Amino acid sequence: MSPPHRAVPGPCDPDDLVTGVVFAATYLGCTQLLSEKTPAKSVRTTQAQEAIRRVKAPDSESQSMSEVDLFISTQRIKVLSADTQEVMIDHPLQAITYITDIGDIVVLMARRRVSRPDSQDNAETSNQDQNNLQYKMICHVFDTEDAQFIAQSIGQAFSVAYQEFLRANGINPEDLSQKEYSKLLKNKDMYNDELAHFSKSENCKDVCIEKAKGEILGVVIVESGWGSILPTVIIANMMHAGPAEKSGCVNIGDQIMSVNSTSLVGLPLATCQNIIKGLKNESRVKMSIVSCPPVTSVLIRRPDLRHQLGFSVQNGVISSLMRGGIAERGGVRVGHRIIDINGQSVVTTPQKKMVHILSSAVGEVRTPQYVID
Repeated sequence: MSPPHRAVPGPCDPDDLVTGVVFAATYLGCTQLLSEKTPAKSVRTTQAQEAIRRVKAPDSESQSMSEVDLFISTQRIKVLSADTQEVMIDHPLQAITYITDIGDIVVLMARRRVSRPDSQDNAETSNQDQNNLQYKMICHVFDTEDAQFIAQSIGQAFSVAYQEFLRANGINPEDLSQKEYSKLLKNKDMYNDELAHFSKSENCKDVCIEKAKGEILGVVIVESGWGSILPTVIIANMMHAGPAEKSGCVNIGDQIMSVNSTSLVGLPLATCQNIIKGLKNESRVKMSIVSCPPVTSVLIRRPDLRHQLGFSVQNGVISSLMRGGIAERGGVRVGHRIIDINGQSVVTTPQKKMVHILSSAVGEVRTPQYVID
């Protein structure tokens, strides 16, 4: 008999998610979109709204629909006909890239395969080529009264799947602090590098932040990244002298797994932001976090505008870098996320404005960054 799971916050019993839970829903249909690897939050929202616009018929028109059972487990997500139980759709859990609930509508997005330009048949590709790859994404649209529960259950399934991964490799989730298993991980196939990072006990911790009632926590959060094995939110900035910063327990770049026993895994950014805002009247906040690589500060010396910075940025992330350029000499690396430019926070700055700030900066350009790749 398998040992019980460590408590994983969510609407379902964690053990039930291993075998699978079922929600009744009405399947309205699906559509396919092309997407960048790391679209911005606004792009994701637009994609979900576009999927609904394509699939959902106007109120004045008849809607093609099917009554279905939505099966959610730590391995797969399936859509079965409510009448015949025939499998209509079947996705591995790790293929799910985004879930959002809008009223009674659920949009479930799954990555399919990469569309590569013909020029990328060569074994070697540039960083810019990799950034320009287009991902085919299938968007399923459901109508159900359980929209919010479904979104939360899928997020919870990711957390339970992580515990199952540890058990499969002989690791007891209850005893992570006493396990040394880096050698084990080295010889195992990972979903991606992030799972290896999550699997190191020194990167995972529970923290408690004390604050006054009525005081905000003092953090700004953004989404963790497209296709993350445990999609959640990242601390992108902290209020100076706020409770979070003063605690010394959390850092910019830390991923938040849960807050006061409420899992944030798989939840839309807006929902997570509302949960953080709802902590205002709490005097103690308990958080489960995964620590990120430390923030590094780089210095680019640019005499005048005639000197190119020598890098490209996409959604705040350095996507390509000119070898030997002033940015590389200053410490910039592909995969860094820019969080500040000369003392000005850019964590929520639109792409166009960030490019303008960078292109017009001269002299000593200081950009604190943290590594996300």
